Amino acid sequence: MSDATLNAIKDNPDDFAVQISDQIESFIVSVTEVAKGDDPDSAVPYLLLELSQLILAGGRLGAHEDFVPVERYEPDIGPEPDVDEMRLKLAALLEPVDVYSEVFDPYEPRTAPVPCRISDDLVGVITDLRHGMAHYKEGRVSEALWWWQFSYLSNWGPTASAALRALQSLVAHVRLDTPLRALDGLDTDSDAGEDDGLLEKEAGAVMAAEIGVPLGMQPEAGRG
Repeated sequence: MSDATLNAIKDNPDDFAVQISDQIESFIVSVTEVAKGDDPDSAVPYLLLELSQLILAGGRLGAHEDFVPVERYEPDIGPEPDVDEMRLKLAALLEPVDVYSEVFDPYEPRTAPVPCRISDDLVGVITDLRHGMAHYKEGRVSEALWWWQFSYLSNWGPTASAALRALQSLVAHVRLDTPLRALDGLDTDSDAGEDDGLLEKEAGAVMAAEIGVPLGMQPEAGRG
């Protein structure tokens, strides 16, 4: 696709590709800013909002007819950007509520929950999105849309949905003032049940002090 064609698409704000790319670019930029840790108290509600908006873009991709790339084989986009630093920053920012339990496939009978990390999910989603964005910025719009659609159905869609559910649950626990018993010491690096009470206590304290205030919750001492 020529630069003139790509510019024509970008000049039309109602174009589907422009809308999707704008939503994806906004998500990447926003999560990158959250990872800097400048406003840790607002991290959870902000990530909840950003993931919710991204899921809308994914839903539009999933509902659209299949995109067909112009080229038979995917052009090389070069090395993928390193996300380890972002992963570590997000993990530190979200500790100790980073780990949550998820069922991989809700339609698979008797599927056991597995421990996941919101920080891993976020950088995994961003990696998929950046891959498509590299094609988009090179003018390969059909390739970008195909990749975003395919990876939404196969990878980043389920991952983003799981992370969104975890964040929504955190916000619900705070707003409804319910104990965070679901963690039970869950850790991706250890057996469930290890240091149960400590992790639950720490998670509850973090949620009340750092997540509750941005959501409009009153400190415990101030409740009647």
